[in-house]
Amino acid sequence: MSFLLPQLNSKKEVDEAIKIVAEKVLVLRFGRDEDNVCLQLDNILAKTSHDLSKMAAIYLVDVSKVPVYTQYFDISYIPSTVFFFNGQHIKVDYGSPDHTKFVGSFKTKQDFIDLIEVIYRGAMRGKLIVRSPIDPKNIPKYELLYKDI
Repeated sequence: MSFLLPQLNSKKEVDEAIKIVAEKVLVLRFGRDEDNVCLQLDNILAKTSHDLSKMAAIYLVDVSKVPVYTQYFDISYIPSTVFFFNGQHIKVDYGSPDHTKFVGSFKTKQDFIDLIEVIYRGAMRGKLIVRSPIDPKNIPKYELLYKDI
């Protein structure tokens, strides 16, 4: 399904998308095209992209091609989905310690649609962090690992 969505293959392309996409939620899926969970998420993103076209622009980013952003957003689990609005990183409270990204695949198309609607409405009101409408049972659980430097 990854062939149905546009891909960003360099830091410059990601930077341009963040700058250019205006008045819409920019959805960046970080992952790998050959990963099964990424393919499952790509399927959901592709099926909802037309319905959400007035509210969101969805792009796929390969973690190996854009290591700068992979490191910046601390993407250690794939797929990870990051959201922007008018060039501003939008955070979402999923009830986990990390509000910067959604890790894993969405369980249903409706979960993703609901999340985009909440992010869009919150961002239009100037909010930089919104509360996730997704049922906590449908949010993948993972442990954050911090490295001592």
